[in-house]
Formats: sequence, structure tokens, C-alpha cells
Amino acid sequence: MGFRLPVIRKASFSGNIASSKGVNVPKGYLAVYVGDKMKRFLVPVAYLNQSLFQDLLSQAEEEFGYDHPMGGLTIPCTEESFEDIISGLNEC
Repeated sequence: MGFRLPVIRKASFSGNIASSKGVNVPKGYLAVYVGDKMKRFLVPVAYLNQSLFQDLLSQAEEEFGYDHPMGGLTIPCTEESFEDIISGLNEC
């Protein structure tokens, strides 16, 4: 018997990235920034237990340490790669 994890949400906001810090994150989600344009995504915290997502977190730690330039968690990969990984998590 399996279960489906919630779907990732793309956060939409206007203005610059710095002003996005005031954007609310729904309970049960984590905001991450991905890609060259630092697109903001909201991912379910349930993904933190998934090995694919933990690999992304390890890459972020290696590249940025604990000093993320956006003030939030920055994932060092392309948007397309991130969406592919997350879609794989949605299928589990």
C-alpha cells in the first residue's frame, strides 16, 4: 500500500527577490530557490525524508555551506533538473 505526496507548488510573486522574503509559506511547505533566475518553489516538508531531495540538500551544503545568498534555501541546479527530480518524488 502506497501513498502520494503532495504536489510541488511554484510560488508566484511580483517584484524583486529580496521583497519575496515577506511572502508567506503555507504550513507543511518549505520555500527553496532554484536556477539561474532563482525561481522560488514551495515543496512539501515530507520531501525532506526522501533520498533524492536529501541529495539536493547535500549539494546545496557543498556549494553554499549554511550561507545561502537568497536568505532562504538555494538549490544549485537548473529549474528543469529540479522539476524532474520533484516529479519523480511525486510518483512515489
